[in-house]
Amino acid sequence: MEYLREYETARRLGADVHLISLEALLEGSAELAVRRVPAFETPKVFIYRGWMLKPDDYERLYQALSRKNAILINSPEAYRSGHDFPRSYEAIKAVTPYSIWVPQEELKEGLGPLFEKMTVFRSKPVLVKDYVKSRKHEWEDACFIPDASDREGVRRVVENFLSRQGSELNGGVVIREFVPLAQLGVHPKSGMPLAQEYRLFFLDHKMIACLDYWDEAAYERASRVHVNLEPFGNVAGGIASRFFTMDIAKTAGGEWLVIEVGDGQVSGLPIRADVEQFYRSIKDGGATGWVKKR
Repeated sequence: MEYLREYETARRLGADVHLISLEALLEGSAELAVRRVPAFETPKVFIYRGWMLKPDDYERLYQALSRKNAILINSPEAYRSGHDFPRSYEAIKAVTPYSIWVPQEELKEGLGPLFEKMTVFRSKPVLVKDYVKSRKHEWEDACFIPDASDREGVRRVVENFLSRQGSELNGGVVIREFVPLAQLGVHPKSGMPLAQEYRLFFLDHKMIACLDYWDEAAYERASRVHVNLEPFGNVAGGIASRFFTMDIAKTAGGEWLVIEVGDGQVSGLPIRADVEQFYRSIKDGGATGWVKKR
């Protein structure tokens, strides 16, 4: 139901919309997943809009659709460029908190490799996430570490994070320097701090949308107007993807930084977003169709 309004909006705007079966894809049957998508005589570019996919699942979907001449806007390599934090870090490192990461396979024998790399943070506060997602709504238990030099504190939070991610762990563990952000309040359910944060969508490195990130926060209506987005447009040029997002936030000191980059196909729209304007921007940008998850 979360994507229903997007599906209805895209159809109303005359887009060539087709449904796929996410269940079949995740069960290993990509051909079954795309059975409702017709074969096209010549290649046609599509955008997938649906739940986040691991890179291997996305590649299977990409290949199955390609055999029908339905070409997803981002190749599997481009999907990884927007999806995996280590791949986008080089492009954003000048405007994002300092970060280190350790691949999952290096942690099989314990957290030693992570402790070694974390010495660079000394006693600073840090955040833990994987290559794609954090558990920010479990702020104190599985996200925020007040002192990077406190090994027991690090162990508790990282092990909570790994345990709760389970099979959904993406790539490995990322540790990021914590930078205090300008707060708009706290989340009503989880109690995590809500920052003045926005989600930017880019199509072919042109920004097509700037949206309030938090549905639960009270943004000042004029606040977005005063954000200088030009530097982020310049940063976007280094992301090897046609369709991606960039989440930005204001620091407590008044500066702006990049929180993370994501693939635009699996990045959600806030509830209050103008869905019609979003899809018109995609259509004006040259995309020719949409493939939705069922």
